[in-house]
Amino acid sequence: MIEITFDGGKVITAHLNGHNIRTDQPLDNGGTNTAPAPFDLFLASIGTCAGIYVKSFCDRRNIPSDGIKIIQSMEVDSEKRLPSAFKLEIILPPDFPDKYSDAVINAADLCLVKKTIANNPKFIITTKKQ
Repeated sequence: MIEITFDGGKVITAHLNGHNIRTDQPLDNGGTNTAPAPFDLFLASIGTCAGIYVKSFCDRRNIPSDGIKIIQSMEVDSEKRLPSAFKLEIILPPDFPDKYSDAVINAADLCLVKKTIANNPKFIITTKKQ
């Protein structure tokens, strides 16, 4: 379970597993820009999830992951004003074994965040008085 609290201004905090994940809105949206916006965290969860799968792939094969990075971007549907595609480009260092290039893509593709988005889950929103 994650508890969400309203902490003044546009600051909203998620409390989970002993961590506090604070969000805010940018200045042009009425916030103070003291933390990432919720949508930015959503975007970051895609790349970091793919990243941990790539890191785990490398660790299992004793391949150094230093120098690997993922460049994430997205395409936006101009009519809906929503993302239509997420792009992840895995940048490999020159000494990365060529035979594992496709396997690294397959590892990133296992990302649970990506799989969840692709599964198109339902949202059930209710209210309850204390």
